[in-house]
Amino acid sequence: MQTIALWLYSLALWLAQPLLKRKLRRRAVNEPGYAMAVPERFGRYAQPVAAPAPGGPLVWIHAVSLGETRAAAILLKELRIELPGMRLLLTHGTATGRAEGEKLLQPGDVQVWLPWDTPGAVARFLRQFRPAIGVLMETEVWPNLIAACQRRGVPLVLANARLNDKSWRGARRLAPLALPAYRALTAVWAQSQADAERLQDLGA
Repeated sequence: MQTIALWLYSLALWLAQPLLKRKLRRRAVNEPGYAMAVPERFGRYAQPVAAPAPGGPLVWIHAVSLGETRAAAILLKELRIELPGMRLLLTHGTATGRAEGEKLLQPGDVQVWLPWDTPGAVARFLRQFRPAIGVLMETEVWPNLIAACQRRGVPLVLANARLNDKSWRGARRLAPLALPAYRALTAVWAQSQADAERLQDLGA
């Protein structure tokens, strides 16, 4: 059941790609940032990742929008202290998040869009950058992305995690997709006890 659900989900996303491109064009009319580096949305990246300093890991943080990026800034400050040789791979989903994220970059860091959650795009993303660890901020749980990281041995954690009742009920309805994804996360740090209980109910 799980395999069939993931296959159907992937097929639906693949078929929806023309709609995504049209949506990006429409949003770019008012927010030009959405017209930037569109091939990255499909896992096609022009820039190679810079080599980290000796012994330093490539730490990937995904902060989809403005609020998540601001929260990620607090975490990133501490990570740079704990891992002085690290390089940052910073990904986003919205133009406001990407604009805010530019302020966090240092020489050698990389900032790109997180790709659409199709198996091919996710595989290209991971082959290109090969992160040592991934940190998803707040709510970003994508079945193909998490499954691919698990297969490649990339630890993936959910930080500052939140899950309200509506989202929890929606995830329960999509259990064949949601439960394997939450179970595959290496660790989850929740915003509240109520969030933690809902996340644990999904297998985190």
